[in-house]
Amino acid sequence: MARISAASDANGDLEKLGSVIRGRRKAINLSQEAMADAAGIDRSHAGKIERGERNLTLLNLLRIAQALGCRPSDLLTESGL
Repeated sequence: MARISAASDANGDLEKLGSVIRGRRKAINLSQEAMADAAGIDRSHAGKIERGERNLTLLNLLRIAQALGCRPSDLLTESGL
């Protein structure tokens, strides 16, 4: 099984997911730093996730969803994944 990295994400799935995360975060007027703190991840890592530069782990997806007050499936569905 091939490993998917941000560099090999030909479909732009990471960017789609990151865009949805950014949109949700802004919709609830949460700064990137506040979301990262609530999710227990580094702010710069959160920025890379939002730009689709990092392949986030399931655990980080769960943490981000909790920080945004939604379900991980909501983020994935809205991303078209």
